[in-house]
Amino acid sequence: MRLLAGLVIALAGGAIGAAAVHWKVADPSALLSSAAPSGGGAGEGARAPQPVSVEVTEAREVLTSDDIAAIGSLESDESIQLAPEVAGRVAAINFQEGQAIKAGEVLVLLDDALARASEQEIKVRLDLANANYERARRMTASGTGTTRDLDTALAERSTAETLLNSQRVQVAKHSLSAPFDGVVGLRNVSVGSYVGVGTALVNLEKIDVLKVGFKVPERYLQNIRVGQTVDVSVDAFPGQAFEGTIYAIDPMLDVNGRALNVRARLSNSEMTLRPGLFARIVIKGFDERKAVSIPESAVVARGQERLVWTIVDGHAQEAKIRITARKVGSIEVEGVEPGTVVVTAGQPRLRNGAPVTIVGGEQVARTTGSNG
Repeated sequence: MRLLAGLVIALAGGAIGAAAVHWKVADPSALLSSAAPSGGGAGEGARAPQPVSVEVTEAREVLTSDDIAAIGSLESDESIQLAPEVAGRVAAINFQEGQAIKAGEVLVLLDDALARASEQEIKVRLDLANANYERARRMTASGTGTTRDLDTALAERSTAETLLNSQRVQVAKHSLSAPFDGVVGLRNVSVGSYVGVGTALVNLEKIDVLKVGFKVPERYLQNIRVGQTVDVSVDAFPGQAFEGTIYAIDPMLDVNGRALNVRARLSNSEMTLRPGLFARIVIKGFDERKAVSIPESAVVARGQERLVWTIVDGHAQEAKIRITARKVGSIEVEGVEPGTVVVTAGQPRLRNGAPVTIVGGEQVARTTGSNG
């Protein structure tokens, strides 16, 4: 019985071993299949590329024009230094510094006592000359006087009249008036000061309208015309543009810089701007055309090339571009179409075909098939 039981056990063990060998040979991948994780497990996920987070915007079609940029300085529409034509002592100052003045207002009076005394003296001489002329005329009419005496009396009267008119002009020169509406500046003299001919007393500026002078390179000669609109900006008012109009173009070019001298006027009714401010001038509106505009942040430099990253079906795609014009905060390009989704942040991690997650520009993201 023991021998029979051992034989049965041996036969059973051999059958199990043979079955195991047959299973291994018939399906050698079964063991690996049973050991491998199911689909979508950690092993397969580790090999898949991770999406890159980016910000995007759409390329826009805009109506644009070439601009001509220049620099210049704001100037008063009219400007003078009030100065006397005669020497004398300042008798009165009839303005406050910084005051608005109307044309014809007397601003400064010089002591004119001596000039008026001379005027009075000439008046006496004229009265005598008139009397002598009347006497000579009557004597000539009665035949007791000569024509020569009459001519002499007439000449003396004419001379006295001329001297009186001349002296009245001299008296008037002691009164200095405003030739136009404007604002007076800071005075250089006080009452009692003795001033000579041509001494600058105070400046008068017409600033309700301002001028700006600037130079334009000769290559733009055919693009500049009177009546053209310009935008003027100054550092004192960042972000603001003041509109002006070209009113004069010098017929002669500056031979040193081969540039055209141009002047424009702009309204300053609120007196916010001041003469002397540094100005940046942009002449707009020539060569109007349609263009594709993208933010400057979308452009990537690679050597001499310029490119952008676009998003197609949720994946990054490189596109070479050519910059045609630069504007404030944006550029005009060739190489992408209007509506193309371009990356504005996150470009350094991108490669062609890389999946992306859009974290900026949500409205755009819904149309790009993003993995976000």
